[in-house]
Amino acid sequence: MEKFQVVFERMYALIIRYGMNFVLALVVLIVGLIVIKWITKTLVRMMKKGKVSESLIPFLRSMTNILLKAMLVISVLGMVGVEMTSFIAILGAVGLAIGLALQGTLQNFAGGVMILLFKPYEVGHFIEAQGFMGTVKEIQIFNTILLSPDNRKIVIPNSPMATGSLTNFSAMPTRRIDFAFGIGYSDDIDKAKEILLKMAQKDDRVLKDENPPAVMVESLGDSSVNLKLRTWVKSEDYWSFWCDTQEGVKKQFDAAGISIPFPQQDVHLYKHQE
Repeated sequence: MEKFQVVFERMYALIIRYGMNFVLALVVLIVGLIVIKWITKTLVRMMKKGKVSESLIPFLRSMTNILLKAMLVISVLGMVGVEMTSFIAILGAVGLAIGLALQGTLQNFAGGVMILLFKPYEVGHFIEAQGFMGTVKEIQIFNTILLSPDNRKIVIPNSPMATGSLTNFSAMPTRRIDFAFGIGYSDDIDKAKEILLKMAQKDDRVLKDENPPAVMVESLGDSSVNLKLRTWVKSEDYWSFWCDTQEGVKKQFDAAGISIPFPQQDVHLYKHQE
């Protein structure tokens, strides 16, 4: 009975000694998480108001959130009574072990920093990389998020994005479009070239000052004379102009009696008499 009373007194003493610290630490943790959330939102709002690059905002938001939470956890542990010198030494050893185990993750982090520094692409750009095509939705600490044309979410690690080859279709303000149209050998080449050139000159999306549209004979194919229409347009007009021109040329050629040959095969049947 005396032993139980001694144990109870020691437990009571520990509760009195550390109980208030534990409750206070818990309150600080809850309030701190709320404050960190508010700071993060405020920081994002300030960066948007200050016209910081959309590519940089998610990265800085994540970094700030992680750093503040790490500082909060260390502070709370100190309030509970954890010896910070020993804790920091243990944390360093654990961090080293985790770093060695997660080398790929650290490479993705370094890749994210390189992407934000050298800017091979930014949020809103349409790119092709690592076998995928899509619009850059977000550049995170470890990954880049793409949205495909059919609205699929694609997550690609930053390391290969920073070190591998990619095509940025939105980096330049203008793009050249080369159309290929085939006409029959019996059709009037000059008439077909005139139709193509007039269509390009009448379209307001075509940039006619520095690089006027041009039509040329590209090659003499097996069953068609292949013409090339070369135009320059703004990057945002690329696909709309491409689709409209394909449809327009078909209608104009049909109206002018110009044929567009397609591959054909002649099959001959022979009856073998025994």
